[in-house]
Amino acid sequence: MTGSYSLLVADLIGVAVFAASGAGAAVAKRLDLFGVAFVGFVAALGGGIMRDLVIGAVPPLAFADWRYAITAVAASLAVFWLHPQLNRLRRTVLTLDAAGLGLFTVTGTLKALAAGVPPVGACLVGMLTAIGGGLARDLLTAEIPAVLRRDIYAIVALGGAVAVTVLSWFNVADVVTLAAAAAGITGVRLVALHRRWSAPVAVP
Repeated sequence: MTGSYSLLVADLIGVAVFAASGAGAAVAKRLDLFGVAFVGFVAALGGGIMRDLVIGAVPPLAFADWRYAITAVAASLAVFWLHPQLNRLRRTVLTLDAAGLGLFTVTGTLKALAAGVPPVGACLVGMLTAIGGGLARDLLTAEIPAVLRRDIYAIVALGGAVAVTVLSWFNVADVVTLAAAAAGITGVRLVALHRRWSAPVAVP
């Protein structure tokens, strides 16, 4: 499996899980079929669109490659039709969101580095890719975005982007290490949710 093909597969998996996350949130808000598909589409592709615009890759892959849009819509529709079988929908949404966070942090950082973005900028692009879709999803479903709450969210993505950049710097960013990085980001996010870790807030 070539590096570019592996990156495409990881990107499409990230699209699917973030679409499912967005669709799950929309179902919980009792939106109609179009609303569920739209929120899933935006959640899946919003971060990638921002990434591509930042690195100058136009038109963004969400519009240039039909596989991205089809994957997002298909995953969203699957959640719409199968949601009665998804017990504890909120927990499912949070788990899918954590998985999307890990995958999109890795692919976003790698694409920024491949486009010649310096390491610090690539870390920021990787974080933006990971949190952009969730931010759009929460705004569309009238929730305070997770990135603005006390939850450890953007910090996890930024830390993961730094790890991916370091792996690339030492030329050890192969499929196995990158998969481990994505799993690590996902795991840290899930542990943070379970243990209710939070960032400090200002005391009024």
